[in-house]
Amino acid sequence: MRRLLPLLFLVLLALPARAQGREEAQILVDQAAMALPELVGDLDSASRDQLSLLLREARGVLICPRILRAGFLIGGRGGGCVLMGREPWGWSAPAFYGLGGIGFGLQIGIQDMALMMLVRTERGLRALMEESFTLGGDLGVSVAGFGATLQGATTAALGADLVSLARARGLFVGASLEGALLSARPGWLADYYGEALTPRQVVVEGLGRNPGADRLRALLARITAPTR
Repeated sequence: MRRLLPLLFLVLLALPARAQGREEAQILVDQAAMALPELVGDLDSASRDQLSLLLREARGVLICPRILRAGFLIGGRGGGCVLMGREPWGWSAPAFYGLGGIGFGLQIGIQDMALMMLVRTERGLRALMEESFTLGGDLGVSVAGFGATLQGATTAALGADLVSLARARGLFVGASLEGALLSARPGWLADYYGEALTPRQVVVEGLGRNPGADRLRALLARITAPTR
């Protein structure tokens, strides 16, 4: 019994930290669900149809609901992201990532941006399964971005492994996502799903269950479904 008391004490100490991690992960999932309508809301019907087709062809999607960027000459950016895989049975539960980085050069202003990144190839998905990944820094993985609409985006952008669609509030001159570091958050996975899981197990193998992600998965499925 005496031997068990120290172990029990350590378990009790870990419970508040796990609850906090689960709560932070749920906030990010809820923010991603709120960002989806904003990301697609300004698209015309033709562009929405094209986005739906691209999502049905994608291997996964990364949603970063709030990336804050600010700076003068030296700029910083940061935010949380969720990665979900597309399988025949539907969209997976989310894996959790952090996005951060520092850039140099002519950078001025403040910006709050929501980002959706379509994972179009198996190579792109494998890159995101790594512990960390630098956007634009991996010579084997190409990254492109759509403009204000998706119409006509069928050439160079659609040949990329990762293609981004962003909505920004505020003015920021001279910044891009080039060089931003995307890092997995394994601790959040354990807290959110109650067991130690890797991003691959959640996104590719379909493991991990939490009803808190059902709304996000349903919204993404609705955007993915073809319009009649």
